Amino acid sequence: MKDTPRDSLLLIGKVLRPHGLRGLLKIESYAHSRTTFLEARTLFIRAISGKLIEFTVSSVSPYKNSLLIKLDGLDQKEEAENLRGAEIFIKKGSLVRNEDEYFWHEILKLGVYLESGSYLGIVSQIISTGGNDIYVIKDGKREILIPATHEVIKEIDLEKRIMIITPMEGLLDLNEI
Repeated sequence: MKDTPRDSLLLIGKVLRPHGLRGLLKIESYAHSRTTFLEARTLFIRAISGKLIEFTVSSVSPYKNSLLIKLDGLDQKEEAENLRGAEIFIKKGSLVRNEDEYFWHEILKLGVYLESGSYLGIVSQIISTGGNDIYVIKDGKREILIPATHEVIKEIDLEKRIMIITPMEGLLDLNEI
C-alpha cells in the first residue's frame, strides 16, 4: 500500500457483514452500478483498525438492497467478520467515464451559478432517484433542489469548480419556503 496515496482513492461502499461461511461480504454500495467493482478489479478496504488492505474482486452480485462481493483470498466467515463496518475504496483512475458523465465526488462542492452570473450556492448533496439525480444547492440556510438534467445543467467546468444552470420556469420559485 506504500504506492497508493489515500487521496488517490475514492470511497465506494461499506462492508455491512459477512454472508455465509465462505468469506462473502454483504456491502452497501455508493457506486452507481455494481459493474464499478468489477471494472476496478482491485479494492482497498480500510478495516476498523485503520489498516488499508488490498483485494482483487472475484465476483459481485445483487442481494436485496445491497451487494454480495467475493474477494480473492477471503475464504472464511471469520476473516470476513474482521471487515464488518470497514470502508471500501477504489483508485480514482480505475473509474470508467461515459461522455457527459460526472462522478458524484466531482459534482459535490461545485459552485452553482445562473447563466446571468448570479450565485446560487454549492452542491451540498446529491439525491439519487429512479429517473435522474437531484442536486441540493445550499447557500447558508437556503436550499434549492435542481434536477440533474441537460435541460437545467448547461455547463460543468471541473477546473473552475463551477456549474452553470438555466432553471425551468418556476423551478427557483418552487424552492422558496
